[in-house]
Amino acid sequence: MSDTSPFPTAPAAPPAASPDRLHVLARRILSRCLGSVGVLLAAATVSFLAMHMMPGDIVSAILGGPAADPTPQTVAAAVREYGLDRPLPVQYGLYLDRLLHGNLGTSFSQHLPVIAVLRAELLPTLELAASALVLAWLLALASVLGTVRRRSWLSALGSGLETVGAALPQFWLGLLLLWLFAFTIHLLPPAGSDSVAALVLPTVALAVPLGGFLAQVTREAFEIALDQPFVLTARARGLGDWSVRTRHVLRHALLPGISLSNWAVGALIGNAVVIETIFSRKGIGRQLVLGVSSQDMPLTIGIVLLVSLTYVVAGFLTDALYVLVDPRLGARR
Repeated sequence: MSDTSPFPTAPAAPPAASPDRLHVLARRILSRCLGSVGVLLAAATVSFLAMHMMPGDIVSAILGGPAADPTPQTVAAAVREYGLDRPLPVQYGLYLDRLLHGNLGTSFSQHLPVIAVLRAELLPTLELAASALVLAWLLALASVLGTVRRRSWLSALGSGLETVGAALPQFWLGLLLLWLFAFTIHLLPPAGSDSVAALVLPTVALAVPLGGFLAQVTREAFEIALDQPFVLTARARGLGDWSVRTRHVLRHALLPGISLSNWAVGALIGNAVVIETIFSRKGIGRQLVLGVSSQDMPLTIGIVLLVSLTYVVAGFLTDALYVLVDPRLGARR
């Protein structure tokens, strides 16, 4: 008798989900976390060594600068209090121990906990960086969607404006905007951090060069995507040019720009040092200038760690955006 049954058998149950994908995801998250810890440790170490190698007397900075004229007893007490009489490796170990316990120390120049200073100054800088990044992307997308593979003169105009915008120094553009809109036609306030109007000029100064750079990268990817077979398929299905560009081509063209946004967030916070000074805005950029000029080691190191943490968080968000824009990437990872 044949072993085969004349009756159809039920389909076999699908195999249990393999844990390999979960293991890969866990390893990736662990790798990113370890890399993040390494970045923060390197930033803390370099800042610690740089502040100790700077010319000048840290004790004098702690006690109020050369004008304070402290007594020898006061100097000796400050040296003992801050552990400056100990070897540098011991100071470094104590410094790392305080960081691990969330203690960034007390600002020498402001006599306030560094955490309190950062908490008060962080929001204006984040507002400036976020508004500049959004405006930069809006400018880049408007240029790419409106000029790529349009009329030849329009495409050349868009490409030329992107090149000029990317080449503009942000501090020079900030001074030009300040002179034109604040001091000449008196349309916007020249300084301040307490109104939306005061945010416009520094946002534009940061966004225009970044927008030009993002547009250049996105334009190249956009032109490559326009030549792919899926574009012909979409057009054959009757989709209009605008639908093809926004629903299909743009998704592929955004990936290089999203990758650069990780760098852009840190660059915006770094460039905020100059822009906040020009427009007399509150923010960690202006505090960094103050900390370095007054040898305020706890404040300077706290700001450097905060900027490094911003890079780390931006990296995680970039990974998430990659998967949102192109879900296939999630399967590869």
